[in-house]
Amino acid sequence: MIYGIGCDLCAIPRMEKSLTGPHGGAFARRVFGPDEREALGLSEQAESLPARRIASAAANFAAKEAFLKAAGTGLAGPFALAEIQAVRLPSGAPAYRFSGRTAQWVAQRRLTSHLTLSHDGGMAMAVCLLESSDN
Repeated sequence: MIYGIGCDLCAIPRMEKSLTGPHGGAFARRVFGPDEREALGLSEQAESLPARRIASAAANFAAKEAFLKAAGTGLAGPFALAEIQAVRLPSGAPAYRFSGRTAQWVAQRRLTSHLTLSHDGGMAMAVCLLESSDN
């Protein structure tokens, strides 16, 4: 049974400004979990990043907001953005990896998450589907 669906867009140039600005390292630590930071090559202070990594970071950010919408909480909810990680499986498919209160919340509700990502034309998007195993 579908628990919730969420969709979000993120402007890639806006993500580049956030990651490479004077507070880029703090932004990356607050928003992206350790697995994401490693996969994206986000260091403490990056002056520039490859375009592909910025687009992936924007898609990951959109994935976080899509999850919050599917969960029905929005940004005011009980979750830290870094607890909601968009990772890539060995096949290359995107998936969520949760930690902390977010992982507990998902487990308590017996939810399975599904994620799709895309980027083109300066925008990145994500769609999240939360599926409940309860009937």
